Amino acid sequence: MRRVKRLDEGIRLRVEDEDDLWVLAQICRSGSAVGMLSHRRDSTTGTKEDGRAKSAERKPMWIVLDAHETAFQSFTDNLRVHGVIKEAKIDIGSHHTHVVSPGDEIEITREGGLEKSDLDLINEAISSGTKAKAGLIVVESNEVLVFEVTSRGIRDVSQFSMRGGGKRVSGSSIVRNAFFEDVASEVRMVFKDDMPLVICGPGLAREQFEDNLRALGCKNTISNAATSIGGRSAANEVLTEGAADAILGEHVLVKEIRAIEDGLRRISVDGAVTYGITLISDAASKGAVESLIIDASLLREDDEISRKRWEGICAEVKSSRGIVIQASVDHDAGQQLLGMGGAIALLRWKTDH
Repeated sequence: MRRVKRLDEGIRLRVEDEDDLWVLAQICRSGSAVGMLSHRRDSTTGTKEDGRAKSAERKPMWIVLDAHETAFQSFTDNLRVHGVIKEAKIDIGSHHTHVVSPGDEIEITREGGLEKSDLDLINEAISSGTKAKAGLIVVESNEVLVFEVTSRGIRDVSQFSMRGGGKRVSGSSIVRNAFFEDVASEVRMVFKDDMPLVICGPGLAREQFEDNLRALGCKNTISNAATSIGGRSAANEVLTEGAADAILGEHVLVKEIRAIEDGLRRISVDGAVTYGITLISDAASKGAVESLIIDASLLREDDEISRKRWEGICAEVKSSRGIVIQASVDHDAGQQLLGMGGAIALLRWKTDH
């Protein structure tokens, strides 16, 4: 994401990556004015009275909406912002939908200016730039799972299983070699040569799979990591335990997941951690919060009392030089965060409950 222009009550941005759309989905909520170059069908060029002929010409124009809602699904390449036209050459007061994609420029304003939480999220996206995605491949003797790691989650790409399974089939090296060669060909088509790959799994099959990829001309940077378990749990283990830090160590998602996992570990040993809005608020008021990991939607919920309370807690955490991480929940650790009420605080010292 790139800042194009600062506005009196907002900002103009250029969308550079699909991950930027998650950020915009948090910000372009009800109460925002969202402007971008869009298209409207000009009824004056059609033949149907009091309506829009399908043959009417669609004209490009700058349209500003009073946003009512957004429609966004993680790992897609567009964001839909629904609202009523506030400023345009025609059709003021009519409903319209902006479809925002990488490459677009968009202006977002709010009366009185953007919220601090919104500006923080924007600044983080701008400072981190376009983070390279990574492919994550879990390899077992009779199954291969393929994921894509983005700044905001883990996307399921493909799952391959050896037909028949079982010891007799999976024990045949000829069958297994053919299986790995076929899957390696599929993986080569999914991931471009400039995308780093992490191959992991509990056995030695992952090394054979890397050999298959190299034999097909794979030029990707590859980290090969052993895990104690297979399946999706192996992907989570790699992200959490640091087995592939050469590729993923500075990844935004990895930092987010490790902070959540650290909180869960501290809970299991009765350590310096707390959760729940009342206890977190109390710890923040004492300056005890080192890091607050919070579901980003809690800072934008419709319940104004709850939203303002969370905003106040975040302000207190920052005033005591703590860190606030606005987290996505599009990964397993994020779902665990939701199970804790959407927020967990890592403390500098244990507080009395």
